[in-house]
Amino acid sequence: MRGPSRTTAQPSLFVRSFAVCTAQDDSACLGKMQIVVGIITISDRASGGQYRDLGGPAVKAAAEKHGWDVLAEAIVPDEKKRVQDTIRSFSAQGCGLILTTGGTGVAERDVTPEAIREIMRVEIPGFGEVMRAQSMKITPNAILSRSLAAIVDSSLVIALPGKPSGAVECLGFVKGAIPHSVALAQRKPTSC
Repeated sequence: MRGPSRTTAQPSLFVRSFAVCTAQDDSACLGKMQIVVGIITISDRASGGQYRDLGGPAVKAAAEKHGWDVLAEAIVPDEKKRVQDTIRSFSAQGCGLILTTGGTGVAERDVTPEAIREIMRVEIPGFGEVMRAQSMKITPNAILSRSLAAIVDSSLVIALPGKPSGAVECLGFVKGAIPHSVALAQRKPTSC
């Protein structure tokens, strides 16, 4: 069964039902949990039409490969308020996982981490630590990454690099912790 129609960052509400799992092992339930995803590309140039967005489609393909349901997508400029409004809109639409790509470097307009930290309930440092540590095995430039994860409203938000290959690699490094983190963000009972 497909969910509601795909949408952009316009606020709307809907109800999505989830099956109740009665397994003794939390991982058995979390493995069956449908993860609803919103993807936000954060780029002045892509949002202004100066070049085609490659990061968002790469992250979407990776999310779908993991069996996750991509509900919402947006391309926004490197502006904190636009990033924050889009994250909050996607969370209100039911996206338990929000993946951002771009704005995690050290350039003057790279504001994604600051935007997320201003609206988060809690940061989850392990995600950023693992993404950087694993990426360092691929490129020494990974040390410049400010990728992170946090809980915003009822969503797990993961800020991935803007380079498509880096975004997909980083998502792969942390995918095992995502189902449990989404359940916690959505205040669903877990065995932990």
